[in-house]
Amino acid sequence: MAQKPGIPKGTRDFSPEVMVKRNYLMDSIKHAFQLYGYLPIETPAMENMDTLTGKYGDEGDRLIFKILNSGDFLSKANISESTTSQDLTPKIVEKALRYDLTVPFARYVVQNQNDITFPFKRYQIQPVWRADRPQKGRFREFYQCDADVVGSNSLLQELELIQLYDEVFAKLGLRVTIKLNNRKLLAGIAEVIGEEDKLIDFTVALDKLDKIGAEKVQQEMLDKGLSNEAVKAIEPLLNLTGSNTDKLSTIKDLLASSEVGTKGVEEVTYILDLVSENPLQKAALELDLTLARGLNYYTGAIFEVVANDVQMGSIGGGGRYDDLTGIFGLKNISGVGISFGLDRIYLVLEELGLFPNLANTSTKVLFVNFGEAEANYCLKLLTKLRANNINAELYPDSVKLGKQFTYANNKNIPYVFVVGAEEMQTGQLAVKEMTTGEQQKMTIEDFITLQKQNA
Repeated sequence: MAQKPGIPKGTRDFSPEVMVKRNYLMDSIKHAFQLYGYLPIETPAMENMDTLTGKYGDEGDRLIFKILNSGDFLSKANISESTTSQDLTPKIVEKALRYDLTVPFARYVVQNQNDITFPFKRYQIQPVWRADRPQKGRFREFYQCDADVVGSNSLLQELELIQLYDEVFAKLGLRVTIKLNNRKLLAGIAEVIGEEDKLIDFTVALDKLDKIGAEKVQQEMLDKGLSNEAVKAIEPLLNLTGSNTDKLSTIKDLLASSEVGTKGVEEVTYILDLVSENPLQKAALELDLTLARGLNYYTGAIFEVVANDVQMGSIGGGGRYDDLTGIFGLKNISGVGISFGLDRIYLVLEELGLFPNLANTSTKVLFVNFGEAEANYCLKLLTKLRANNINAELYPDSVKLGKQFTYANNKNIPYVFVVGAEEMQTGQLAVKEMTTGEQQKMTIEDFITLQKQNA
């Protein structure tokens, strides 16, 4: 019995129709990256295990896809009854699929530091893998589209990345809110409530606010060992409303006694002032003091983007990391970056009907095939069309006309050229417009001129 084909959960095949839209999305993002001076790089799908572990927090580490060593790895593992999975993993796993693009980028910068001009601005559009539970908008294999700059402490970079988000989503016609916070503010809050040593537990729990709600976040903080007094002190922040200025005023008073918190207030104030002086095209910028981004490497500004008209979760995020390259031996190199969630953005655009008509990316002209002589004649016409950037193809087999027209209909090809003995003799080609059913005679040059006029 033949094996039933299938793919792993959380992965997908993409049809030509879907890929046309995905390519439109990636091209739009890539154009904006290049507009802002970012250059492309690529890194391998797999990294050394020790490159990835310890960079994403305990929860992130558990979601890394591990790759078993090749060969008879078990015979070298010295397994006994007391061997735990934690003991076994380093013996049978040396590599893993990348969890994101930021840590591999940091590794790339350190390895290539002598060949890089700093500040170094790069973009990267590649798939990443996470052993997550698949659900709507959450996949195990998905693309990230990242832009990062390393080698500069200037907060002008934060402004540029906010503008970059705005640039892309304005082009896509999507109304979004860019949420802004600062890890120094969160560190300051942990300090003033007396829980400095539990900053990671505090931020990991806070990062789940939009998923599980305030009550469960507070309970998780208590379960992690935060005191009742500390959790109660945090409660007003979970429901903070008002303008960015109002929120900043509240947090400024709360963090007056914290040096790191005050530094965070200064950074956020500076960024908000810059945006106020350089207004965004379409996006709204909102200070969200509950935004935590549960990744350990963020040290300054943190961003998250949500669509205003669809419930989808974040469709982008990022932040400032002051010493990510330090874990690989290159100290004091600050960086900041953002990521676009391609798959979720696709779902949002689809749901809102915001994809443009992308028919020009598919075949525009089909030549029917009457036989060898006619096909050879059509090949020369094909060359002329393609030289003028008109997508065209010749049906490969001389079969019934009905089958060839069905092929054109199924592929939404707007024009079919019927070229027989008479057309070959006169050069006047029979051109059928498939949407209207109308047919007229014209030369290949006339058709090219007409397409250029209508472009």
